[in-house]
Amino acid sequence: MLRIGLFLVTNFAVLIVASITLNLLGVGSYLEQQGGGLNLTNLLIFCAVFGFGGSFVSLFLSKFMAKRGTRTQIIQQPKNAEERWLLETVADLSQQAGIKMPEVGIFPAQESNAFATGWNRNDALVAVSAGLMHRFSRDEVRAVLAHEIGHVANGDMVTLSLMQGVVNTFVMFFARIIGHTVDRVVFKNENGHGLAFYAVTLVAEMVLAVLASIIVMKFSRYREFRADQAGASLAGKSAMIHALQRLQMEVEAKVPSSMPDSIYAFGISGGFKQQMSKLFASHPPLQERIAALQSS
Repeated sequence: MLRIGLFLVTNFAVLIVASITLNLLGVGSYLEQQGGGLNLTNLLIFCAVFGFGGSFVSLFLSKFMAKRGTRTQIIQQPKNAEERWLLETVADLSQQAGIKMPEVGIFPAQESNAFATGWNRNDALVAVSAGLMHRFSRDEVRAVLAHEIGHVANGDMVTLSLMQGVVNTFVMFFARIIGHTVDRVVFKNENGHGLAFYAVTLVAEMVLAVLASIIVMKFSRYREFRADQAGASLAGKSAMIHALQRLQMEVEAKVPSSMPDSIYAFGISGGFKQQMSKLFASHPPLQERIAALQSS
């Protein structure tokens, strides 16, 4: 129920933002008044508002949704030596990286994982799983935290949202052009848009979205290599390699995962998601990440 509620809240927020923006821009319709053709300028604005609107609403809600999706407990006052060490380590790494101290939390999952999210580099959240805290050495945990701080310092959350916004915009734009063309040329509909427009547009959006996701996932894999390099710089290359090797052992041992799909792109390990086709994987194989660090 919680995930359904968050999904509905996000989509409702997108609709509100998009409606207000379109009204302010004076974009009522992307159909021309005379001739029934497409007004490509209005269409592009319409698609950009919804494409970037969805992406940025998700970005601004990312911390809120991540906390609830993973049941992360934010450390306000450390209750024990482990939490105190965790806060001090994140504070030290953040200072080295030149960013403000992010919120720090622990989420109740047995797999070893961690993630960072937030709408900007000075208002972020870094969280680690209870399993990682229990099974990794302190040097390895520090390396994992350094990797996540690297994501924050590199501005990866904002950059990924911008890229997703561009992709969303052009998927919607070209899908509607395809739908309009089929509606006019094949079904000879000259008055507004018929059922064929909506059916073809929906199918075209699904196909184009799958193809466009290849571009987004390629960037996601690239940013993992960059975050590994940042982690090695902040915590030491040897510690970063050992942390990735430990993660690889858990993936091979098939340790079950409980992280929501929406958070996987922000985790240090994609776990079983790495078994997918490389074109659609958000993380490179751990072997490749280890080899890249060893050769750097």
